[in-house]
Amino acid sequence: MAAETDFETGVDTHVDSALDTDVDIDIDIDTLTGWGRTAPTHARVIRPRTYDEAAAAVRACGARGSIARGLGRAYGDAAQNAGGSVLDMTALARIRAVDAEAGLVVCDAGVSLHHLMEVLLPLGWFVPVTPGTRYVTVGGAVGADIHGKNHHVSGSFSRHVVSLDLLTADGRVHTVAPGTPLFDATAGGMGLTGVILSVTLRLLPVETSLMSVDTERATDLDDLMARLTATDHRYRYSVAWIDLLARGASTGRAVLTRGDHAPYDALPVRARRARRAPLDFRPGQLPPAPAYVPEGLLGRTTVGLFNELWYRKAPRRSTGRLQRLSSFFHPLDGVPHWNRVYGRGGFVQYQFVVGDGQEETLRRVVRRIATRGCPSFLAVLKRFGEADPGWLSFPLPGWTLALDIPASLSGLGAFLDELDEEVVAAGGRVYLAKDSRLRPELLAAMYPRLADFRELRAALDPHSVFMSDLARRLDL
Repeated sequence: MAAETDFETGVDTHVDSALDTDVDIDIDIDTLTGWGRTAPTHARVIRPRTYDEAAAAVRACGARGSIARGLGRAYGDAAQNAGGSVLDMTALARIRAVDAEAGLVVCDAGVSLHHLMEVLLPLGWFVPVTPGTRYVTVGGAVGADIHGKNHHVSGSFSRHVVSLDLLTADGRVHTVAPGTPLFDATAGGMGLTGVILSVTLRLLPVETSLMSVDTERATDLDDLMARLTATDHRYRYSVAWIDLLARGASTGRAVLTRGDHAPYDALPVRARRARRAPLDFRPGQLPPAPAYVPEGLLGRTTVGLFNELWYRKAPRRSTGRLQRLSSFFHPLDGVPHWNRVYGRGGFVQYQFVVGDGQEETLRRVVRRIATRGCPSFLAVLKRFGEADPGWLSFPLPGWTLALDIPASLSGLGAFLDELDEEVVAAGGRVYLAKDSRLRPELLAAMYPRLADFRELRAALDPHSVFMSDLARRLDL
């Protein structure tokens, strides 16, 4: 392999003659959706097993282009490509090297966060950022620049990436470092700058595989925001489940959960006497959701009852409770195929962020959702810290609200369009990794670096080799 320098982007470029070799690649015609199970489209699904096969698949993608796909947890159409090719990257799933002293891992883009936890926790390391599911690939984590409960402390996933190898439209593999335009376009770029092949990631040291968790109730939205503002800096992780059906004096009532990785000294006396800290990763699992769920099961009545029970069963205040990592970070992963509970019509996840100083916008949106009666039992509010450098990265300092809504809800599209207008007027944005219905004319106002992204993408990929349903819908 010869190394060249790409002076325009300032990154190393590797040119491998083996990329021109004919290879036998696994190809199927499949119908794909996002995790929300809306807007299915057909594509050729190609499953490369090597970097060479990935390059060959990109070369042969045809006029409709190609897009990389991991475990399919983007809620909308970011990993679909109607009439084109989709590269299923999950067979490229090798952990290539672990530096247990420096806290670094080098792995293929198809490695899941779940697998990283299995391998790294016994060595005393944890992934630096995890979203609400561990079934996300490392390549997807970079492409969506995922965030977690610790954004106010640690930022998004790409902030912890030391370097990545990116296959671009010209067939070359670039080693891309943070601080370069290509990195900033790729972090949060939804796979449209190329195929991420491997990532070098900086890890977080931990002493145990348990979390020390504090839980408390907030009586309404103002009470919740006051608690988050006053005390979030004391915790590495913080999230609030919010009851979006509560109205009147209880509007925005919530259960606030915060915590950090439990140190060895926090373990029970018996565990400390054994002189062995638990560093295993054995998440429990319930039976999967049924393949068929009646439409309308999650209506206002059933969700309202669930929300009431969930709020009432939460302790008014508890401190220092020990929880398994999987219970704290990924409770829904314990129910395989939980997205089926919304029925065949699927659901929309709507997530937006508004900046500090825009609390009244947040109050107004929460009141509108409560008045509209949107039956959402998976609604969370978090605070974001400093914005991340990715040109299309979602977080900015302020407040982010995410909620799931059955796609069959009458008038949902028009209602969310109205919320978009509120968000844009407040200088906020919606999360592209969860979007399935945003109007393209609002995108530039939400993402000020959009023009830079489009310009770099046009230079890097003038023939739109990399394309997705999301990219066509939003003219990315």
